[in-house]
Amino acid sequence: MSDFADKARAATAAMRELFPPTPLLRNAFLSDRYGADIWLKREDLSPVRSYKIRGAFNAMTKRLAEDPERRLFVCASAGNHAQGVAFVCRHFGVRGEIFMPVTTPRQKIDKTRAFGGDAVEIKLVGDYFDETLAAAQTFCAETGAAFLSPFDDPDVMEGQASVAVELLEQLGAAPDRLILPVGGGGLSSGVLSYLKSVRAGTRVKLVEPQGGASLAAALKAGEPVTLPQVNTFVDGAAVARIGEAPFEVLCSTDPGDVLAAPENRICVTISEMLNVEGIVLEPAGALAIDALKDLGAALRGQTVVCVTSGGNFDFERLPEVKERAMRFRGVKKYFILRMPQRPGALKDFLGLLGPGDDIARFEYLKKSARNFGSVLIGIETRDAADFDGLFARMEDRGFAYRDITEDEVLSEFLI
Repeated sequence: MSDFADKARAATAAMRELFPPTPLLRNAFLSDRYGADIWLKREDLSPVRSYKIRGAFNAMTKRLAEDPERRLFVCASAGNHAQGVAFVCRHFGVRGEIFMPVTTPRQKIDKTRAFGGDAVEIKLVGDYFDETLAAAQTFCAETGAAFLSPFDDPDVMEGQASVAVELLEQLGAAPDRLILPVGGGGLSSGVLSYLKSVRAGTRVKLVEPQGGASLAAALKAGEPVTLPQVNTFVDGAAVARIGEAPFEVLCSTDPGDVLAAPENRICVTISEMLNVEGIVLEPAGALAIDALKDLGAALRGQTVVCVTSGGNFDFERLPEVKERAMRFRGVKKYFILRMPQRPGALKDFLGLLGPGDDIARFEYLKKSARNFGSVLIGIETRDAADFDGLFARMEDRGFAYRDITEDEVLSEFLI
């Protein structure tokens, strides 16, 4: 067994003073759907509802071993890493300075404070994470505090490898496939390093959000690159640049083993797991399960483990998740309708709706100097195919329209 495997096992054993192994649970719903033996490694059931506590614990343990008198630790995070660091600071009885963007939702700030208690102080700095990170690093330079990276640190990667240590022990054998989410790369690089060191023989698929595919970009360029734009919906994994240390491990990954999950499809997965299984997952936590849809029949007859990396879901986001899921399934559309400004025009249009069509949004302002007015309209239906009939009837009656459902600019501005 390699040195890395020994260290990962030692880190795992040390974590038992903090929390028991997270459950590895067979999921009958997913197993039946894909004709496979599908298990979920429930990192959403850790004390801070994500795996981030593992890397924070191991990195802090190493820093304290080097300098037992160290009493100040710093991190920059808007979510799970902040909560993990806060929990571990309280455990070790050290101080933590948690830098978070000013735009961080109150729910995440309150949870971080609850986990850390009197051991942490939260500093809200900057509208964007880059500003927050710069402030945290400046503070470290001025005070000599230890900075705890969320992923770009070998000690963090070693701590995250404990996920693999546990699941192999719990399953009793190496699974045929393992599906891991990728953000900055700390979890995936740590787990892959451990599997390689113990020669597990498991085929690994990595999945990142489509709007934050930093690993795929790095593999294409041969080195970490900064994405010019990131969709932050999957906030736990939408990272503009893969970590340097993780990429040293991930650079040999076959690009075909890196999947990109569409943000709206992830919302379908979140809704399914909540409504069918009663499992609450944040968008990043649903990535591995969502990737099953890309693999489909290739999973049949195999033992598959999906790592559900986090469950810190703010239920104020539920309406957005439902909206995105419906749009992905094609049962909700938005369009701009050119409405004749004459009596009875609206009645004529309503007569075109089918029995399963429902108007979810309607905005219209009559303009007296024009023959036509524009209507922003949103329609929900039972079956996506119903829209074909509706649009055919609209065209037949001369109603001009423009479907803006997939127009990101107009949708963001108008919807």
